[in-house]
Amino acid sequence: MKHFLFASGLLLSLAAPALAQENIDKSKFRQLAQELPTPNTYRTASGAPGHEYWQQRADYNIKAELNDDNQSLIGSETITYTNLSPDVLTYLWVQLDQNIFEKNSMTSLTRSTKIPEKPTFGVAEALAEQTFDGGYKIKSVKDANGKALPYIINFTMMRIDLPQPLKPKQSVKFSIDWSNLINDQKKQGGRGGYEFFPEDGNYEYQMAQWFPRMAVYDDVNGWQHKQFLGTGEFALPFGDYKVSLTVPADHVVASTGELQNEDVLTSTQRNRLAQAKKANKPVLIVTPEEALRAAKNKAKGKKTWTFVAKDVRDFAWASSRKFIWDAMNVNYAGKNTLAMSYYPKEGNPLWGQYSTEVVAHTIKVYSKFTIDYPYPVAISVHGAVGGMEYPMISFNGGRPEKDGSYTERTKYGMISVIIHEVGHNFFPMIINSDERQWTWMDEGLNTFVQYLAEQEWQRDYPSSRGEPRNMTTYMKMDKSMQQPIMTNSESVTQLGNNAYGKPATALNILRETVLGRKLFDYAFKEYARRWAFKHPMPADFFRTMEDASGTDLDWFWRGWFYTTDHVEQELTGVKWYAVDTKNPEVENARRRAEINEAPKSLSQQRNLQDIPKTLLDAKPELKDFYNTYDPLAVTAESKAQYQKYVQSLTPEERALLEKGLNFYEVSIKNNGGLVMPVVVQMTFQDGSNQLVRIPAEIWRYNDQEITKVFVTEKPVVSFLLDPFQETADINMDNNAYPQRAQPSRFELFKQQPQAITPNPLQRQMQQQPQAAPTSNR
Repeated sequence: MKHFLFASGLLLSLAAPALAQENIDKSKFRQLAQELPTPNTYRTASGAPGHEYWQQRADYNIKAELNDDNQSLIGSETITYTNLSPDVLTYLWVQLDQNIFEKNSMTSLTRSTKIPEKPTFGVAEALAEQTFDGGYKIKSVKDANGKALPYIINFTMMRIDLPQPLKPKQSVKFSIDWSNLINDQKKQGGRGGYEFFPEDGNYEYQMAQWFPRMAVYDDVNGWQHKQFLGTGEFALPFGDYKVSLTVPADHVVASTGELQNEDVLTSTQRNRLAQAKKANKPVLIVTPEEALRAAKNKAKGKKTWTFVAKDVRDFAWASSRKFIWDAMNVNYAGKNTLAMSYYPKEGNPLWGQYSTEVVAHTIKVYSKFTIDYPYPVAISVHGAVGGMEYPMISFNGGRPEKDGSYTERTKYGMISVIIHEVGHNFFPMIINSDERQWTWMDEGLNTFVQYLAEQEWQRDYPSSRGEPRNMTTYMKMDKSMQQPIMTNSESVTQLGNNAYGKPATALNILRETVLGRKLFDYAFKEYARRWAFKHPMPADFFRTMEDASGTDLDWFWRGWFYTTDHVEQELTGVKWYAVDTKNPEVENARRRAEINEAPKSLSQQRNLQDIPKTLLDAKPELKDFYNTYDPLAVTAESKAQYQKYVQSLTPEERALLEKGLNFYEVSIKNNGGLVMPVVVQMTFQDGSNQLVRIPAEIWRYNDQEITKVFVTEKPVVSFLLDPFQETADINMDNNAYPQRAQPSRFELFKQQPQAITPNPLQRQMQQQPQAAPTSNR
């Protein structure tokens, strides 16, 4: 601790270094003027749609038939495309995403492959020429009069040349007939496809990207015809759909939209469905027993299910005779939505207990943070792999063991994937961002709200993404293994961390640490309100968040979204100063305590043993004045000098002097490059603590090192940066003063043969057979 004496006026000078002109362009706080597009009449500087904003429209009438014998589809669609742009169009672009399953697709041609030193037959099979040909077989493209239209297919994109230019405010109607084989999800992968159940010889079909779909034409990119390679998802225009699906007579169909012909259901099922529309708990519409009978008997014949959907950007469906089906009503803000789940018996007991409840929960939480859910239904369909989203319907994994047991990881993984995929109804199915170019705008924003929904599902829910501390492993990786968030999805090496985890973490930090919940929640909801049923771009999100929160966040977007910098603040030192009160009774006592508490040197300690008696101890007559003189004794003279000093002070100066304040000069380095708020916790001598939050702008003059003076009435015994690990600091070892090491553990073990151990629920079932899960609620 250092003591210092204030001169009259008690002034403390905190000089800010001047910014050199040549450093202005390098400042981490410079505006994003060069990175963001110039505002215009379509997209404003505030982030809102402009008064001349426009977007195209595509309405569909589709008829398709599923062949359960050879897993194929035959389809015919009529598209009415309306040009609401100010441009004249001479051709249209249609997406043929199923063409990634062609033998010579760009996906397979551009996939890097390598032969290992000892290839197995499985490796050889994988490297062999692809035998599955699941691409579209386009039979015809015709205008409204049945006349053939010229077209050309470029991998996953098809250009249709119009016989005459399509002017603004005009519509064109054309039809496409096609067929294709349906891919086996487990073998060929894909976001849709079928799963085969060898135990009963049945299939479940999850039909996604199953029909030729219009590409987006907008004011930013023109035609979005970037090839689909399997990672970058979809940019699609809104429209109305009428879809008729012909399937085996005993199949149950789950679909985007509302069922128009309920006579495909039995009278019992219709009554149950009517009951579910008023229920606050899931009601079984197709029971496990009914699904089991259908799977065994396999009825002959066909049925056609017809669905209608308004203002959606896509359409998906699922079909199987194995489906158990339950539903319940969700009422939010006075609007009713039917939450439903479809799942084979292999999904129970997890799916019967949780799926529809999770759907309902997701609709409520997302509506709270964005806009009220506008659609009449929300569906979760169980499949064997992954998760994928479409308007009103999602395909989700999470399967128990065959004995009905499941791990904690399986349970929470299932709940999380349902929240995530149902949540995609909002991002990007309604707030319709360009997934092909900016994956983070749907995955990152959705993962963030998923985190909020998980935390409202269960206290301390084990969310894998959202918490800043969960992102530090990725952010501390070598920069050569990372790309900025603002990178096209097909160029990202770690899509999960880059497009899901990192933006979700950034938004959580923006909400909790930078803006606070009130400012953030209002701005985030405003973004959703502005861009619902429209096509937002990154600049629209960035600008809206700043506009609605009243906060300049360019530094935040630049660091988190445009760079691979990370957070690494280091507390390099603390200097302690206290005011010299000039009071001899106070200062002399303090000095005496310091002397008495000072540790004795090693020599002094050993001399106490080795030198039992010094010469002066033996001959006290050798002592003089200085052997008994006490320089810290309080004298009448020193008291008088103190009184004279006190009388020279103003009342304000005297009050400040009597407080006995402590001044701590704290030095902090920014080792990671990413400027962030500084969160400091001070622990005092009496055990209490104080938290100080300093905005990131403290780095604006020097983004590498800062000092900050903290003034306290009580002595501080320790300082700690980021005590709640809220900034994603990758190294907590250098955040404390005095420095303290982060605890870790190591385990001593004996190498033993690997054994398959039962999960905790299996062990419980083995001990208490009566506790075995039931097949349904």
